[in-house]
Amino acid sequence: MVRDPRIVIIGAGVSGIATAVTLQRNGFHNFVILEKGSDVGGVWYWNRYPGLTCDVPSHLYQFGFAPKPDWSQVFASGPEIQRYLAEVAGRFDLRPHLRFDSEVVAAEFTGSGWRVETGDGAVHEADFVIAATGVLHHPALPDLPGLEDFTGQVLHTARWDDSVPTDGRRIAIIGTGSTGVQVVSALQPKAERITHFVRSPQWVIWAPMNLPQPALVGAVLEKLPQVNKALYQAGMTGAKLFTDAVTRPSWRRRVVQEYARVSLRAQIRNPELREQLTPDYQPLCKRQVLSGSYYRALRARNSELVTTGIETVTPTGIRTRDGRHHEVDLLVFATGFRAHDYMRPMNLAGREGISIDEVWAKGPRAYRMTAIPGFPNLFTVLGPNSPTGSIPLHHAAEVTARYITAWIKRWQTGEFDTVEVTEEATGRFEAEVAEALGPTVWNTGCNSWYFTEGGNIDLLPFDRHTMETMLAAPDERDFHLRRNA
Repeated sequence: MVRDPRIVIIGAGVSGIATAVTLQRNGFHNFVILEKGSDVGGVWYWNRYPGLTCDVPSHLYQFGFAPKPDWSQVFASGPEIQRYLAEVAGRFDLRPHLRFDSEVVAAEFTGSGWRVETGDGAVHEADFVIAATGVLHHPALPDLPGLEDFTGQVLHTARWDDSVPTDGRRIAIIGTGSTGVQVVSALQPKAERITHFVRSPQWVIWAPMNLPQPALVGAVLEKLPQVNKALYQAGMTGAKLFTDAVTRPSWRRRVVQEYARVSLRAQIRNPELREQLTPDYQPLCKRQVLSGSYYRALRARNSELVTTGIETVTPTGIRTRDGRHHEVDLLVFATGFRAHDYMRPMNLAGREGISIDEVWAKGPRAYRMTAIPGFPNLFTVLGPNSPTGSIPLHHAAEVTARYITAWIKRWQTGEFDTVEVTEEATGRFEAEVAEALGPTVWNTGCNSWYFTEGGNIDLLPFDRHTMETMLAAPDERDFHLRRNA
């Protein structure tokens, strides 16, 4: 007997779209995609701040099953990426499966399947739940004294409001990383004053982020798909070299690190400013920042870099610990995300009512990024220890989706009713990851968002081939396969 599984996908970003298309191409159509936003895109829907640009080359930042030859830039802007994801959803007829403004608040394993509830009270019964909730979607807000007394306007880059004016204003930007660098670069030219508050400076590699892709190139690649595919494969080869640089000491790592140092020396000639901008850790230790305009923006007369700690927010600005007061009209938080929440804060209850917070009391953990002990018939795409620092995420999501689909195919033919990863297999994978993380550049002495509250590095320290091998096919020795009475 061939069964028709009911599947709930949580999230309509890169992971959710990759999963839905993979299911569809394998003959599974009884699925629903629950998305808390009002459109597809995930991080590219929620983030709309000025200057938003992807730091991965456009021709790598796309699905293998949906090539896009006509990117307008070598590094695509956020709006163009969101439009691409929306176009893919339309091209593969995903719209009938999508439920927007449907934030999942609870999901409970019933013993044979799942009961999923959204904030509007809707309930979905499912045989499988696939959490494609991504990493960067819960904004992190710093706890600054006096913030409630500030009389100006406050924005977070992940919840930007285009109606808030920025031209001619005194703007304080708190937070570094790619977001802080991009928003400073975008707002500086028309601001009255830009003050960038940086607790710890980042290494910023020079790259032409606004380099356009000629329309002729797109036309040629569209007419010659084999050339477009070759370009994609060449990009994947380049990504492999980058993975090698971050995961093991090598001449490649030394070359990239020296380029980061040269990027700073060549663009910042002022010794005092250069000292302020020089990090105390190795390049690549944190998520590498690319920019062709940030250092130039900081050299402008209307810009200032402040590395002194913030003492308090006042009604009219920010007072730093040296007693100086900075007058501010607009306060922008570029403080990133709670990157290790994953599907939380939903009330997720697994076998015998165990909660995800109990299972993850010491930090997020999953077998090969996809399965969690105590949660049968639940899989994650780009879950704990995903390759967010080394391998193109679209490709990783597609590989993971194919792995999950292989399990669902086995359920379809009646091999089992519930599948749950063992604690032993999960612990073994954790040990393998911990050992492999030793020589990585992320483990060389910096504090980054890659670290969980428990002090673990939440990344995959393996190359693309290793990831593809570990997710090539289900290994039932690592799982409990059960039939319902």
